[in-house]
Amino acid sequence: MTTQTSLVTGVDFITIPTRDFDKASEFYGGVLELERSVRWGTMPAAEFETGNLTIAVMEADAFGLEFAPNTGAIALRVDDVEAARAELESRGVSFKGDIVDSGVCHQAYFQDPDGNPLILHHRYAPREPRP
Repeated sequence: MTTQTSLVTGVDFITIPTRDFDKASEFYGGVLELERSVRWGTMPAAEFETGNLTIAVMEADAFGLEFAPNTGAIALRVDDVEAARAELESRGVSFKGDIVDSGVCHQAYFQDPDGNPLILHHRYAPREPRP
């Protein structure tokens, strides 16, 4: 019997580009209250912990990259989308539209200061298995 292992065993981090590292760091660490675990030496970049995925915020031009916001949203798991949205709104975050109920989860869409899309997300029903 052979045991097959996957080539990819997980995701270590994702990157979020920013034009202003200090402003982005305040947003992810202060407004969203994510723990900053690592600063990338003297470079304008740091890692923030979500519990199951590390978000690396990096000032694009310091790494020789042209800034462009991400196009795919990051869904941030919360216990209560309505309560989390209200708390973030009290901290100055603007949301796009109403809370969405997909039939299995609640979602609220917003952006970081650089326009990177984010979602507050809470799954309240199990996924249906697909064949």
